[in-house]
Amino acid sequence: MNLSQQEWWDKAQEDENAVILDVRTEDEWNRGIIPGAINIDIYKGQGFIYAVEELDKSKNYYVYCAAGGRSAQACSIMNQLGFETAYNLIGGITQWDGPVNEPE
Repeated sequence: MNLSQQEWWDKAQEDENAVILDVRTEDEWNRGIIPGAINIDIYKGQGFIYAVEELDKSKNYYVYCAAGGRSAQACSIMNQLGFETAYNLIGGITQWDGPVNEPE
């Protein structure tokens, strides 16, 4: 499901079951992340699927990438793998005007 920036962030903040998932590359990740995010690079192909399969399917996933294309694809893959709730951030981190942290 695609959500606007404000909707995505508000929902994630109110959701006790939220996991923020960044599907960008490690280089992109190192340039700054949305606070609390975990990183699984969608470009890893089968490796992405293996890593996602390890995640808790009962959680709600708030997914983003640079511009919204890869995260939309990631949400679709996650739905096919049995994840009921995956929200795509429209416009990605490129259009993000919320908080950005350095990854630890």
